[in-house]
Amino acid sequence: MAVVIKLSLGTRPGTWYLSLPFQNENGLLGPYILAGQNEVALIDPGPGITVPALLTSLQEVGFEPRDVTHLLLTHIHLDHAGATGELLRRMPKATVYVHSNGAPHLVDPTKFIASATRIYGDKMYEMWGDIESVPAERIQAIKGGDILNIAGRRLEVHYTPGHAIHHVIFFDVHTGELFAGDAAGVRLQGINYVRPPAPPPDLDLEAWSASIDKLKQLRPDTLYLAHCGPADNPTQVLEHLREKLLSWGDIVLNAMREGKSEEEIIHLLTIKTEPEALRIVRDPNVLKRLDLMANYPMTVQGYMRYWRKKHPERLEGYA
Repeated sequence: MAVVIKLSLGTRPGTWYLSLPFQNENGLLGPYILAGQNEVALIDPGPGITVPALLTSLQEVGFEPRDVTHLLLTHIHLDHAGATGELLRRMPKATVYVHSNGAPHLVDPTKFIASATRIYGDKMYEMWGDIESVPAERIQAIKGGDILNIAGRRLEVHYTPGHAIHHVIFFDVHTGELFAGDAAGVRLQGINYVRPPAPPPDLDLEAWSASIDKLKQLRPDTLYLAHCGPADNPTQVLEHLREKLLSWGDIVLNAMREGKSEEEIIHLLTIKTEPEALRIVRDPNVLKRLDLMANYPMTVQGYMRYWRKKHPERLEGYA
């Protein structure tokens, strides 16, 4: 069962977070709803597997699928946007807003599905459900610097690569609310621990660090994380993320220079980082929940590709 959390009160446009059930867990992912001036927007609607829960939760808030006018995507990864094509069949008034780098892969998801299948293998459908193409005429390509006047809000679009080359965030300068996608990392509610979601093929540490600087310069009051809900300590979250991104990268780099295999590096990264996480979360089951959003094998694959692609000189002369 989904959990609906109302995030704003008073005269401001309505804002809700829908915590959708994913892999038999709640509190891991879900879209944000913005409503106002006869418009309804969903930010990062999620994967196809969660569509039934999303539609039920939407009705619980008081809206029907036909009321939705905008789907805003921070990026096109399946946990954020996999449901987009299916939802458009149910939402005849909705337009999709996505960075120009991601738009072609919504229209023709063949290459993107093939890339994801290399990561998830025979668990693809179990994890993400159906993935449908998006009609090109229903897509509005966006870029950094754009302004979206949607649902009574003025949302600034900022390009934030690092996690993905098609990643943007949406910032409401009037309320200080920043819809961060994965640019601010993965953080479970009530737990002061941030894990870097670093999948292949687009991980770029330099670009991500610059994106973190950009987010800090915006001075948001609240980060609305896709995983998992609001964070009211933006500077702390962002600096924790940067520290983890760089330190985990060093662990993988040093292991690659020593000639370790991918399997050995996964084991090494796990034993070097899990003790700190366990001291903070104090519950091994919480670590399993984090793994559903940013697991070690996917993370190591992302880092290994990054070092080979972006800094092969760091690997020269080693085993």
